[in-house]
Amino acid sequence: MTHSLYTKFILGYLLFGLLGFITIATFSSEITNQYLLKQHSESLYDEANKIASSYSGMYHGKNIDVSSSYPELVHQADYLNAQIWIVERQGKIVADSAAADKEGKIIDNFDPTSMGNKSYTIGNYYNQFSYDVLSVHAPITGNYTTYGYVVIHLPLSFLQMERDGILNIVYISAAVIFGLSLIILLVFTKNVYVPLKKITAGANEYAQGNLTYHIGVNTRDEMGYLAATLNYMSSELGKMEEYQKNFIANVSHDFRSPLTSIKGYLEAILDGTIPPQMQEKYLNRVISETERLNKLTQGMLTLNSLDSKGYLNRTNFDINRVIKDTAASFEGTCTEKNITFDLTFSDSIQMVYADLGKIQQVLYNLIDNAIKFSHTDSTIYIQASGKYEKIFISVKDKGIGIPKDSIKKIWERFYKTDVSRGKDKKGTGLGLAIVREVIQSHGENIDVISTEGVGSEFIFSLPKSTNL
Repeated sequence: MTHSLYTKFILGYLLFGLLGFITIATFSSEITNQYLLKQHSESLYDEANKIASSYSGMYHGKNIDVSSSYPELVHQADYLNAQIWIVERQGKIVADSAAADKEGKIIDNFDPTSMGNKSYTIGNYYNQFSYDVLSVHAPITGNYTTYGYVVIHLPLSFLQMERDGILNIVYISAAVIFGLSLIILLVFTKNVYVPLKKITAGANEYAQGNLTYHIGVNTRDEMGYLAATLNYMSSELGKMEEYQKNFIANVSHDFRSPLTSIKGYLEAILDGTIPPQMQEKYLNRVISETERLNKLTQGMLTLNSLDSKGYLNRTNFDINRVIKDTAASFEGTCTEKNITFDLTFSDSIQMVYADLGKIQQVLYNLIDNAIKFSHTDSTIYIQASGKYEKIFISVKDKGIGIPKDSIKKIWERFYKTDVSRGKDKKGTGLGLAIVREVIQSHGENIDVISTEGVGSEFIFSLPKSTNL
């Protein structure tokens, strides 16, 4: 049988309260009792010494005359809530503040010196009481001789009543503090237990695949931060799940089209539908579709490698030379559409620190797109300029441009704009996704400025080489 954290906390809280009360009751009772015993014994001893001093001043001869001071003795006994005796050295009670019938009574085995260094005794005082009393002695002396003692008896029941009164205050205070400590329990319930329960419920929902579930904890503390993190995680997982579905759908669609074409052409050749003199034409189409599949596969492999960490192989190289070489590789395509390049560099040599192969791929994709969407007899402008610690590269065309509602989507994998714009029926939709992944993996940014019907400009940055 398992217990929740809240149940354990409640049990621990109650156990703490019980043990705390037992500890307070045990130690407080003993400490209070010792304190009162010491306090009253010292107080009574002082009073006994004062009374003994007054009787010593009244002493004349061997007899003690207490008749004149008896009323004051009774008054003092009432004030102290005690019983005061005047006892001769041999143990004869000369005066008793509480009962006259004890006067003249002899206390058997009376020996105050048996107390030693103690100033008080506890008990029935030589069997003179039926209950326990606290007794103190003060000698009555005269002419360097002890003639008697002042003995004050305080019932222990009086001390117990006073002790119980103090302990009641302690117990009530402890109960009030324990009650106030319930605030801690309420705070724990509101700020920890309830949010944790909501978070647990949310985690269970996520485990069951319900990634749209929202954990309703909005506090500005660790619980709120944890809930916000889990909500963000579920949102990202939901996006990832949607992306995976779209990815599979897009890959299936992009692979199915060329595979269907290849299968159809080959079946037509085998069954004789396509005559021998036309077979070369359709075999070339098969090769074209195969190249399309290869391009799509290579793009997916590239994106997969970009998703892995530590793939960059950075070196220092001249970005101007790379731009020139990449542009030159499109000579045949540019000739067909009569497109020219306008290359502008701020310096003859501009060294950058980056992955040469990946940056070549970025430039290839951007220039390929610029040619693809440019009009015949147009110019593509490529610029490279240095500013601060960066080199900024721009690829600009005066082609058909990008619709405003598509600008934010062009970086998505497999996204293709309206095919009527550029008639890009053979594209994979991975080129710009690869470009952005490469640039961001270098810790840099890429932006696009485009107006439909006017043209597009892609601008990205690279870090300057530090070994110049």
